[in-house]
Amino acid sequence: MKGIADLLGRIFLSTIFFFEVLDTIFFYSAAKDSMTNYGVTWMQDTLLTIALLMMGIGAFLVVIGYFARVGAVMLLLVWIPFTFVVYSFWNDPPDIQREHMLFFMRNLALIGGLLLLLANGSGEYSVRRLIHVMRLPK
Repeated sequence: MKGIADLLGRIFLSTIFFFEVLDTIFFYSAAKDSMTNYGVTWMQDTLLTIALLMMGIGAFLVVIGYFARVGAVMLLLVWIPFTFVVYSFWNDPPDIQREHMLFFMRNLALIGGLLLLLANGSGEYSVRRLIHVMRLPK
């Protein structure tokens, strides 16, 4: 049962990052406008491309379970700064403060899931385990 829970957890955890990558690609100019609104004006195209690559590769590594810890670190390197820049509810006006606090807490939960993956690894149902089991005898 633990192996199936690990697999489902990796699938659900990586889904939001795949969606975030696709959403940013389809609405690239809106993403750049949002970066400008949050004060990130330095090398926007480069930063956005790096973030997209790290999220895409990291989510792929997490979902297949091969170098899942590396994938989790890649996702954490993007998601932690994103969370503190975009959802800094303590600086927001009172009318949107509660909403941003909820989004901030959701992102903290995702960060916690990535940290659990980093600590425990990918589990039984992963490409890494499959490669280990399928090794030919010498």
